[in-house]
Amino acid sequence: MSARNVVIIGYGMAGARLADEIRRRDPEGDRVRLTVLGEEPHPAYNRVLLSTVVAGGMNADTVRLHDSEWAAQTQVDLRLGTRVTQIDPARRLVRTETEDFPYDSVVLATGAAPWMPPVEGLELGPEVVAFRTLDDCARIVDAARPGAPVAVLGGGLLGLEAARGLAGRGANVTVVHPQPHVLERQLDSGAGRVLARRLAELGVTFRFEVTAARHLPGDGLKLDDGSFVPADLVVVAAGVRPETSLAEAAGLAVDRGILVDDLLRTSDGRIHALGDCARHPGAPAGLVQPAWEQAAVLADLLTGADATARYRGTRTVTRLKARDIDLAALGETQVTSEDAAAEVVTFDDPSGGRYGKLVVRGDRVTGAILLGLPDAAATVTQLHDRGTPVPEDRLAVLLGRAMPAGAPTAASPADLPASTVICRCNAVTKGRLIEAWRGGATDAAALARTTRATTGCGSCRDTVGAVADWLAAQ
Repeated sequence: MSARNVVIIGYGMAGARLADEIRRRDPEGDRVRLTVLGEEPHPAYNRVLLSTVVAGGMNADTVRLHDSEWAAQTQVDLRLGTRVTQIDPARRLVRTETEDFPYDSVVLATGAAPWMPPVEGLELGPEVVAFRTLDDCARIVDAARPGAPVAVLGGGLLGLEAARGLAGRGANVTVVHPQPHVLERQLDSGAGRVLARRLAELGVTFRFEVTAARHLPGDGLKLDDGSFVPADLVVVAAGVRPETSLAEAAGLAVDRGILVDDLLRTSDGRIHALGDCARHPGAPAGLVQPAWEQAAVLADLLTGADATARYRGTRTVTRLKARDIDLAALGETQVTSEDAAAEVVTFDDPSGGRYGKLVVRGDRVTGAILLGLPDAAATVTQLHDRGTPVPEDRLAVLLGRAMPAGAPTAASPADLPASTVICRCNAVTKGRLIEAWRGGATDAAALARTTRATTGCGSCRDTVGAVADWLAAQ
C-alpha cells in the first residue's frame, strides 16, 4: 500500500507535536508522506515557555522543540516562512503563494491570534506588542530596560507571566485588568487577591476594573476612569482568538473554533484540526495538554496504528509559570460553601502569599486552588487524576501534609514509586526517566530530549533535575 500524503498546516506546538507523534509510529515514512508548512521563519518552539525567556531564565535556543536537522532526520518535508493561502477540498490541494501540495489528509494546526482590544490609537508597532511569538518575545526583552514604564493589558495567565518577567528585569510594570481580580476564570476572589498581593511585592502594580480608552504614543495609556498609566511599551495579553480563516474559506463548520469530533475530524472528513484552532467539547481552551493528547490520537488514526483511537477530552491543571510563584488550579474553582452538595475547605494566608481551596464531592477531589503550596499541589493533583478517596483530614491535604501513595513531593526522588507521574503534560513517570537514563540519557537535558518531560508547561523542570541528580549519585 502506498504512503498517504498528509499535510500539516502550522508548525507551532500542536503541529510539531503531531509530526513527532506520526514519525514515532511511522519512522521510515512507509505509511505517511509528511509535509509541514510553517508561517514563522523559526523551527518550532515551546510557546508556553516564552514568559521564562522574558524573565531571563531561558533563551530562544533552549525553548526550541526541534533543531535545524530534525526535518532531514525524520523525512519530513518542512517549509518555513510559508503562508498557506487556500485549502481546496474539491481538488485536495493546499495552496501557498508559490506551490500547491496535494493531500489525502490535511491537518489544521493554525493556533490562535492575539485579540486586540478596541482602544483608540492602539496599533501593533514599536510601542505596542502582542505577547504571542518568539519575535514578540525578543521585542519585549529589548524594551525591558530597568526603570522603563511598561503597561500590560490583561490579567490572565499570559499577562501575569509577562508582567512578572518584566518586573524581574527591573521595568516598572502596571497591569490593567477590567475584572475585580486576576485570573478570574481560574481563581476565586480570595486567591486572586492573594496572588495580586504577592505580585505587588515582586514589583507589579495593578489597576482593576478599568480599561484602556486611548493609547498616547510616546506617553502611555489613558484609562476609561480618566486616569493615566505611563508606558514606553504596551504589552497586549488580553486574550486570543482561534485562527479559523482558512477553515471558513474552505467551507468548514466554525463556531469559536474549528468544530471537530472525537476523531478530530472537521465537517470535511479528510480535514482535521487540533490545538488552539480547534473546538472540541472536552478540550479546555488555551492549554497545551489537550493538544498533546489530540496529537497522539490523530497520529494513531493517520498512520493506522490504532483505528479505535478517540479523543474524549482532557482534565487539565492550570499553572502560572512565573518565578517565585507556585500556583495550580484544577476542576471546580468557583464553588463556594453555599453549595450544599460540596465540601469546601479553604486556607487563606495573605501575608505569607499562600491560599488553598479544596472542593470535595463524594469523597473525591473535584476542584482546587493551590497558591504557594507546592507539596499540596502535587498531592491534590494525584488525588484528582486518580479519583482516589480524600484522606479524612482535609486541612492536612490542603497543606501538603497528607500524601497519597505515588504523589510527587519535595522529598527525595528515591522515595517516589516508579509509577509517579513527573511530567503531566507528557505522561512521563519516574520509571520512564530511569529507563531513559539507563539508555544513555544521563543528564536532565538528555532526559528531556528522550522523554519530552519539561517540554509542555515546563513546571516539572526542577523535579526532572532532581531525578537526574539522584540517578547520577547512584
